[in-house]
Amino acid sequence: MTRALCRGTIPRLRAFGATLGVAIAFLVPVRVGATLEADPQVLYQQMKDAYAKAQASGWGYADQLYYLSMIFDAGRAYSLQRPDDPTYGEIATLAVQMGAALHYDPLTNHDAATWYVREAALWVEKNSSDPTLKQDAQQLFERTDAEDGDPEVLANDADQDADALAHDFPHDVQADTLPLEADWRAWELTHDPAWRSKALARAAEPSFPIAHLSYVYGGAFVDAVENALSNVPGFTAQDRVNAKIVYARLKSVGELQVIAHVKALPPDVYMTTLAPADEYFGSLKMSILGIENEMKHVNFMLDYKYGNLESGDAVQVANSIEDMQRVYPRDRDMTELLYACIQMLDRMTSPQAQDASKRLRGILTVEYEDSPEAQKLLGLDPPSQ
Repeated sequence: MTRALCRGTIPRLRAFGATLGVAIAFLVPVRVGATLEADPQVLYQQMKDAYAKAQASGWGYADQLYYLSMIFDAGRAYSLQRPDDPTYGEIATLAVQMGAALHYDPLTNHDAATWYVREAALWVEKNSSDPTLKQDAQQLFERTDAEDGDPEVLANDADQDADALAHDFPHDVQADTLPLEADWRAWELTHDPAWRSKALARAAEPSFPIAHLSYVYGGAFVDAVENALSNVPGFTAQDRVNAKIVYARLKSVGELQVIAHVKALPPDVYMTTLAPADEYFGSLKMSILGIENEMKHVNFMLDYKYGNLESGDAVQVANSIEDMQRVYPRDRDMTELLYACIQMLDRMTSPQAQDASKRLRGILTVEYEDSPEAQKLLGLDPPSQ
């Protein structure tokens, strides 16, 4: 992974941004060592512009989702650069208000902002006098905390949140497809076939907008439909009935209309582009090259049976990658770094190494689930093209 010293402009594009945030089990906001080049005031203005646009167009679901994305970007910038600015609290409050209104869930949100949502929720719980807002903050914190816990809990939460969102925004294509995404994500995360069955049943419903499958999961879902029809083991008889209905509906609509909304911000204000090679992360101030070299060194020592003696160095590498992911979640090498570090950590049995591996697994499999590295970690085959 060769780096130029100049900042790149290759964002990892997802629906209204990239997925996902960091799962770090701290109970207070944590300031990272990395710097951030984007101007918080510029991002704050982008947030206000998104509000004005939504106000003008009637506050549809897409408008609100985009506004929430802008809130997250502005909030992360103030958290990382100006945590003592009064605007920090204003944006944290907005993050909780809009996050609650849109049933924010880390399994289906695509903003790579889980760590910030957790931090904003903690700030509101501590500083707000509004009991309803404090309750919303607590629920959001529980959602972000679930990323580091039982996958089945995370799956159930996502299913409920997606259903609530579809109820709140009836007849909206994006909102209507979210329950299927939640159940498909739950299947990939837990390997519980009941979630796959539920996804097939949802898609077989006459009201489901089958022509609008998201590119994030659409290919893998269609593969499952074809596998069910081909009598691949593991599917129930009802799965095959539903797959037949879904396949017929897919053929009737012809070319799929894939949902792929992209947040378009100028590179000079977009806070999550390619991380510069001369920027430093974690308490040891590692550059990206330093992270890669340290991983090579630790793996070399593990080859010589040093085992858990390398735990301390390995955890420092993991912490540096988590730091980098907070500032540059759409860096093009992020998923490779996460996967390589998890593989390294799993060569050790110490509690600290395993705890770090669990955190990185949560980040990779929940927030970059469509990446090849996440698919490998989950034991999934990539969807056919």
